[in-house]
Amino acid sequence: MSNVHETSTGEIPKAKTKQIWKVFWILLGLTALEFVIAFVFPPSMWRVGVFVILTIVKAFYIVAEFMHLGHEVKFLAWSIILPMIFVAWFILAMMVEGESVFTLRL
Repeated sequence: MSNVHETSTGEIPKAKTKQIWKVFWILLGLTALEFVIAFVFPPSMWRVGVFVILTIVKAFYIVAEFMHLGHEVKFLAWSIILPMIFVAWFILAMMVEGESVFTLRL
């Protein structure tokens, strides 16, 4: 019986490296889209709504990839995503209500 110890070179396997770069490019693309919307369109509720939706999409993607919930049981993933959707809806609802209060005062 020989004692053979494997030594790690610290390199990430090619398959995982490709996945990391894929995630990087997708998140970079979504962030670039947010910047384009921020600098092209005038401030409005539509723009804020798009930002909130894109933020939820990015958060879901980050949770799915880096926390490995994309490959878990669907119930577990939805138990995390569904409350986040309700919080985003609450924020949008409060923004709409807040805007109506300011327009009624003028």
